Amino acid sequence: METTITNIDKLKTLLFNYGPQLLGALLLLIIGLWMIKLFIRGVKKMTVKREMDETLSKFLTNLAGWALKVMLFIAVLGQIGIESTSFIAVLGAAGLAVGLALQGSLSNFAGGVLIMLFKPFKVGDYIQAQGESGTVKEIQIFTTKILSVQHQLIIIPNGSLSNGNITNYSDQGIRKVIHTIGVSYDSNIKKVKEVLMNVLTSQEKVLKDPAPSVDVSALGESSIDFAVRATTKFEDYWDVYFATLELTKEALDEAGIEIPYPHVVEIKKQG
Repeated sequence: METTITNIDKLKTLLFNYGPQLLGALLLLIIGLWMIKLFIRGVKKMTVKREMDETLSKFLTNLAGWALKVMLFIAVLGQIGIESTSFIAVLGAAGLAVGLALQGSLSNFAGGVLIMLFKPFKVGDYIQAQGESGTVKEIQIFTTKILSVQHQLIIIPNGSLSNGNITNYSDQGIRKVIHTIGVSYDSNIKKVKEVLMNVLTSQEKVLKDPAPSVDVSALGESSIDFAVRATTKFEDYWDVYFATLELTKEALDEAGIEIPYPHVVEIKKQG
């Protein structure tokens, strides 16, 4: 009986001494979680309003949520009376160790964030970067996937991608088709330019603005070279590219204009 009374007295003492701290910690936890929930909801609305990439939006909201919850946990421990200094030191040391072990991954993560924020390209764009070219299929936090013309999937780390040169062929919506066509020195330059210009203007997918052009670009060893240039919509590039070559050959043959080719001279030894 005396033991029970003693325990009850101890419990009363503990509640009297630590009850307000526990109550305060509980209220801090409830209010803190509620405010974090409101904050995350506001961040999500902001990312939707600014049309931020969905992958980046989810990652940033989750990262912000966990960071705020860790800070709230430390504050609750401090409210109870537990020293949080050592806990923060251990957490910082662990973070440093993880950071050193994942230097490459962190670099790729930072590159992914930069790509999604500044948007040098988007899904569906045709780009050239890191010695590779293709259509962007997916932009992830750590890597970017592009599909080559040969339908090969190429995965490029975002760290090197964001730090290197990127050529975005889709950004302007149009693309220049350029061919070098060589004809024999016996050809009439004005006639050749007329034939080649007709090849360009006869194609519906060649844009009138900027206007196509045909110019003498070089006087080669065995040919007069013409720069044949036309502008088309990005999605029509390859159609115009191949059609121009085919129509050029047919038009030059019909006009009797020779396309020279290298001749191999065989020297016979005498005797």
